[in-house]
Amino acid sequence: MDLVAKRSINCEQGAVRSVRYNVDGSYCLSCGSDKKIKLWNPRTGLLLKTYGGHADEVMDAAGSCESSYIVSASLDKSVIYWDVSTGLPVRRLRGHAGGVTCIRFNEESSIAVSGSKDNTVACWDIRTRKLEAVQTMREAKDCITALVVSEHKIISSSLDGSIRQYDIRAGELVCDTIGVPITYLVQTRDGQCLLAACSDGTIRLIDNDSGELLSEYKGHRVDDYTIECGIIASDTKIISGSAEGAAIVWDLLEGKEVRRMRIGSDVVHSLAPHPTGSDILFARKRHIEVWGKPEEAEDELLD
Repeated sequence: MDLVAKRSINCEQGAVRSVRYNVDGSYCLSCGSDKKIKLWNPRTGLLLKTYGGHADEVMDAAGSCESSYIVSASLDKSVIYWDVSTGLPVRRLRGHAGGVTCIRFNEESSIAVSGSKDNTVACWDIRTRKLEAVQTMREAKDCITALVVSEHKIISSSLDGSIRQYDIRAGELVCDTIGVPITYLVQTRDGQCLLAACSDGTIRLIDNDSGELLSEYKGHRVDDYTIECGIIASDTKIISGSAEGAAIVWDLLEGKEVRRMRIGSDVVHSLAPHPTGSDILFARKRHIEVWGKPEEAEDELLD
């Protein structure tokens, strides 16, 4: 884990609410409290495009599988489907009764899945002109905080302390109750485990099939923030932001802390591991911090 700070990007869009890579990691998206989404080249720090159209803070965004479209989620209760190259909204999807907190595409990018403060998960068929959700899941008792979407499953986490797995093909719902508000959720690359960040300052590793608690990771500071976590180094390490301006890395199997990276003086609340490489993006206040292996920095100089 010999990661070093490679670049700091001042996004100039108020507070950065989340940072996300596109599908192949060549670009990244920053979501701002200034109601805009910005598209960046994280290797150079170059701003490529700004997407304005929301009426409130943008909380999350996702790029499509061929990187030509973006979906974004905002506290204005809407989802916007954007054309990457023109920077214009293709469609604005309204249906949530509360702010939209998280958004994901399915694998073919034909369906967008959104989670909201209205406690629902909605599925939108964005290739048709249908403006209503094609399916709405209303089982959660509190705000939806994160989504994992795979080929035939939608997995949601909620502040009600439960993880719900919707099997689309079988039409089944499995609910695993953690009992503590869950603020973020990611899946291991092999699809075997879920990693749930909880408001009690514990990150829990859960077996995807049995719902069994496999491991717990502690040592980061949550305070009252939503702090994201991730899985890096080919599913061998866990990483999380922290309220004191650090990122903490644990060994997935042993559960012990192996590194504490000083990112800055502000809360590190959002992060995005590169889909194939070792770079990691961190969001703190107005900035994206790019970290990675030093030899990859040298490779960039040779490009």
